Amino acid sequence: MPPYFAFLRAINVGKRVVRMETLRGLFEDLGFADAETFINSGNVIFQCKDARAAALETRIAGHLESSLGYPVATFLRSAAELAAVNAYRPFPEEAIRTAGACCAGFLARPLEAPQQEVLLGLQTDIDTFHLHGRELYWLCRKKQSESTISGALLERKLKTSLTFRNLTTVARLAEKYR
Repeated sequence: MPPYFAFLRAINVGKRVVRMETLRGLFEDLGFADAETFINSGNVIFQCKDARAAALETRIAGHLESSLGYPVATFLRSAAELAAVNAYRPFPEEAIRTAGACCAGFLARPLEAPQQEVLLGLQTDIDTFHLHGRELYWLCRKKQSESTISGALLERKLKTSLTFRNLTTVARLAEKYR
């Protein structure tokens, strides 16, 4: 069974602290094999025979919400999808190297045309966005704390859930599990 990668929103942010042992247990409760966490930011790797990712996302999100008491948007990627996210270069290497942050935002589905227009309107001299499939790449030329953009703002403006991971984290996951 190839692994799935679950990218969870709202784990270990603010007062929503979840021990990684607890998070692994919640995935094991669902019958998933070899549940493993990667750093403390809501990344869970697990194995499952079910290949219906959208149904799994819904099932996981529902279980996490009932167990933790708050909604946890869940975004799954297969090993091949994660490798593709890692290999894709939406910005020049020099821009990535000198940026304050460069992240991949995981979406449940590609943004529709009106959402794409809103996203383009949010770009600034500091922040550049690039869409590719179900990922929204964000290049922040300064520290993200100096930007007027945040994940919460993007969710509000785009009217969709998403969660971001630094490209370094994505690369480490892709390398470890290829």
